[in-house]
Amino acid sequence: MSGVGYRQLWAADPGGWRAAGAAWAGLTGPVEGHAGELAGSAGRLRGDWSGAAAVAVDARLTGLRGEVTSVAPALIEADQVLSELAGHLVVAKARLAEAVARADAAGLVVDRSGAVHVDPTRLRPTERAGVAAALRGALELAGAADRLAADRLDELARAAGTGWASPPPPGRPPAGAAPALVRAWWSGLTPAQRRWLVGHEPALVGGLDGVPVAARDQANRLRVGARRAELLAERRRLLTRVPPGPLASLRLRAVAARLAGLDALSDRLTAGEPRAYLLGLDPAGEGRVVVALGDPDHADRVLTYVPGMTAGLDDAPGELGRAARVLDRCATLAPGERSAAVLWLDYDAPDFLDEAASAAQARDAGPALHRFQEGLRATHEGLPARQTVLGHSYGSLVVGVAARDHGLAADALMFVGSPGVGAAHAGELGVPAGEVWAGRAPDDVIRLARPVDELGRRALLGAAPLAAVLGWPERTGHELWFGHDPADSGFGGRVFPSGRGGHSGYWEPGNPALDGMARVVLGR
Repeated sequence: MSGVGYRQLWAADPGGWRAAGAAWAGLTGPVEGHAGELAGSAGRLRGDWSGAAAVAVDARLTGLRGEVTSVAPALIEADQVLSELAGHLVVAKARLAEAVARADAAGLVVDRSGAVHVDPTRLRPTERAGVAAALRGALELAGAADRLAADRLDELARAAGTGWASPPPPGRPPAGAAPALVRAWWSGLTPAQRRWLVGHEPALVGGLDGVPVAARDQANRLRVGARRAELLAERRRLLTRVPPGPLASLRLRAVAARLAGLDALSDRLTAGEPRAYLLGLDPAGEGRVVVALGDPDHADRVLTYVPGMTAGLDDAPGELGRAARVLDRCATLAPGERSAAVLWLDYDAPDFLDEAASAAQARDAGPALHRFQEGLRATHEGLPARQTVLGHSYGSLVVGVAARDHGLAADALMFVGSPGVGAAHAGELGVPAGEVWAGRAPDDVIRLARPVDELGRRALLGAAPLAAVLGWPERTGHELWFGHDPADSGFGGRVFPSGRGGHSGYWEPGNPALDGMARVVLGR
């Protein structure tokens, strides 16, 4: 499809390319199954056979297993390449349709070859050149995407003959290395060396800010099965306790919830649009996960969403749905631009009200959020994307504290349902005041979260009812639990409207807050 023509682009089917990519990714299951069979065979032989011949056979089986498993990253990469091509085609087709509509409105006609003709009775002299340029831009975008995909697939085809992977030189980025340094290290490796690291050191690659999104996704997908096995093993340990006891029962329910969340997340990783990229996964504790919808490394606009209290692996699919709704709205408002949305749940969110009354967990999360945003900047291809960070509820405090104390690679910050962001004024957050946004529903109970006073302290220490902790009856003023209300004009930022919906209704269809969030992401 290189040198994409007008008729080709009209006829192009992005869904077909996505389906082809998914088919390649679907082969990873059988590959892992065959690798498991080889491992099982080797294990049985070790138990029943000894001597030089046994050692030789064991080595051969181990080598075969390595060859089989080395294919998995390439299968995922093929899926990524075709999904990215599909995403570019969606944008190119939207731009093409926009150009044709613009021509029609100007009294111009676009023929089947893409040539622009004049209707003398309706001509707007200034429009012909602009329409022609818009058509060329759409075709050039599709052509560039096609060439990139073809080059990457050609490289994969060559690797099938020369070897998928080869060990990289010694040396790895030190713990806490700046994402820019990580990016430079990764750029110095060959494709075969990168695939070796994905297959042999997925924990390193999957969690390293500064490694491109595609590689992190490959590495983390390879670990999903092992992560699920960890949860199943934890459940078996709890089930073998006799008697189980109330604490074990609570833990069993928590493990079951995390398993359900992981299974739902796995389903989203294998289906749905846009393609999901798994950038981090840890089922320990309440569970942590980082997932992108769309590829942030090639998007024009990138949203990072930080959820609040009680967020964990069990409800990650629901939180990802919120990010998806903002992304859908962006696609409606700007179909000719590529946007991506990231669910960032790489911190220990508070589970109980006494934890949520402290900024400690927000402070602990700050360095990780800072590094993640720096990593997005370091790995992005082409012109810099507009990066927006959104925090909901306690997540708004995480975003605010990270911005205040560490700085965030962000062009805009958004807060919804905020109990305060750890700042008295928007100017403390390191982005222009005109790019600090907030929204709050008129019936959001968070507006009653007033500053800590002696009554609040006693209520928390004595496990008093929620109403006492939140400080009912409502008091006047604009100070919330963690600082000045960011939705108040005195904070110095900007405000977008929200309809009623309580503390969690900001993403509901028809709520003007959803439109407001999308427009901030787009910079409109």
